Order: sequence, then C-alpha cells, then structure tokens
Amino acid sequence: MNIKVAVCQKPPVLLDLEATTQKALQSLDEAVGEGAQLVVFPEAYLPGYPTWIWRLRPGGDMALGNEIHAKLLDNSVDIAAGGLDPIRDAAAKHQVVVVMGLNEIDSEYSGTTLFNTVVVIGPEGSILNRHRKLMPTNPERMVWGCGDASGLKVVDTPVGRIGCLICWESYMPLARHALYAQNIDIYVAPTWDCGDTWQASMNHIAREGGCWVLSTATALQGMDIPEAFPGRDSLFTADEWVNAGDAIVVKPFGGIIAGPLHEKKEILYATIDPEAARNSRKALDVAGHYGRPDIFHLDVDRRPMPPIKFVDEND
Repeated sequence: MNIKVAVCQKPPVLLDLEATTQKALQSLDEAVGEGAQLVVFPEAYLPGYPTWIWRLRPGGDMALGNEIHAKLLDNSVDIAAGGLDPIRDAAAKHQVVVVMGLNEIDSEYSGTTLFNTVVVIGPEGSILNRHRKLMPTNPERMVWGCGDASGLKVVDTPVGRIGCLICWESYMPLARHALYAQNIDIYVAPTWDCGDTWQASMNHIAREGGCWVLSTATALQGMDIPEAFPGRDSLFTADEWVNAGDAIVVKPFGGIIAGPLHEKKEILYATIDPEAARNSRKALDVAGHYGRPDIFHLDVDRRPMPPIKFVDEND
C-alpha cells in the first residue's frame, strides 16, 4: 500500500500561537491538495522552537530571557483547553494523519511548566499519542521540563504504525529500541538539528530499526523573526539562515529517497510503502531474532508520573 507523505519545514510566526496555527492550517491544505495522507511538522512548531536560548549569554541577558519566556508561556498550547482543536478539526476535515510538534503548557498541575511535545493526530481528529521529550538538551532545560515515558508508544494509523522521538532523543539507544520493539513502520523525528551528521543518524536509524524515517527541522532565516520579538535585532541578522531545515525521507534499511530540502521554506513530498518496513527486517530485527533477550533485557516504565497525587476525603 503506497501512501504520500508531506514533511513541512516552513517557518512559524515565532512566539505567536494564533498566527502559527494559521500557517500550519495553510500548509495542511497545501499538502492535502498534493495528495498527502500523512503530514509531519518540526519540533516545537507551535509557536516555534526556542532558538534564542543558544544565543543568550550564559549568566547574562536575564531580563531579556525572562521577557521572551513570558511570551512563550502565553503562546504555548494547552491541549486540555482545546489549544490543538484547529489542527485536530483540520485533520478530521481532510481525513489525514498529522504529526505536530509543540510547546505544551502543563495546565493540569503547575500551570507554568512547559514540555517539548509531539502528538500524533488521527484522521478522525483524535489524539492517538502525546509524547513529551524525555530529556531536553543543554540550555533547553531552562525552557522545558522532562517528560515521562507514557507517550513512548507506536500507534496504529491508516498509513501505518507510527512512533516519534524528538531531536536528540534519537541519540538515546534505549528509547529507539523501545520503539523498534513495537512493530514500527514509520519513525518520525521532528528536530532542530540538521546537516550531514543528522542525516547520517537518520540513515543509521532506518537501517537499525528497519523502518521509514521522516525528519525535519524548521527552515528559518533571521528575516522570518517577527518585529515584535523581544531583542530581535540583537539576537538575529536578517540574511542569516538560523536553520537550514533539511527535511528528509529515508527508506527502511537505509537510503535517502527524498531531500534533504536545504534552505527552502517548502514542503517535502515522497511516496512510501509502510509494509516495506516489516519486509526489510528479515535479515536484521534488533528487537526480535537479532536481539538476544536471553542476554539483554530492557524494562520501560510507561506509567504516567504526575508531579503530585492528591488523596481527598471521598477517595
């Protein structure tokens, strides 16, 4: 069964959730118009990856960093309050599977902590899985909390079994293995990384896991940063490429079949056969006959780990 996939690396309107959501909806319309059945967006696309954290002076620029973070808080996605409903409604309207990266605010507990989250939305508009990044990387820890493993799942969709890891989670061998062990067809890696080394990693994962790999960062220039962004001119220059994007599609057992889409604010398209993943694992199935579970053993605790438990009188 061949399906058409779309990997979108168009820039968001950084720190503006409403405007970025509208851009996502436009990209969805475009991708569906090209016949896509699966549409993938980058890491933290709603309302944009916090690229400024790599540019603020350590120990300095505290006031500016706090001002930017306050805007991010105000423009992060509250899933429980319906913050993803426009995307979910569009997925249902078009009957398409959507993988969306977002800054998620924890409204259930602290009301303040943010998570780097990726969701898989089914063609009925339902959230099939929500995965929060297990370990933010370096200065990302000043923005996001650590997720638990409750979303470390591969889920059934009409286009195949999909699992997601975010950016450098793909360098966590045990996290990868946890997905491989769930009969994965399509491994989606929304990211902020790009370039030859990242592409080599995605090619390795396609070979190691015997699965399709779809990955993209956000193609972003300094000129794409809104004028209202605090400290824009001190942090970015208009002509620079903040990120090249480099969307790619890799076939099972390795080999890039589409991309990299380098320094282009576009959508990458490819036609894939999800069943090719299982067929590719005849010689190498690292979670099966090549795994030696008699020697190696992995336990994954997927129970939700809320930060607090309340016991009330009637419980």
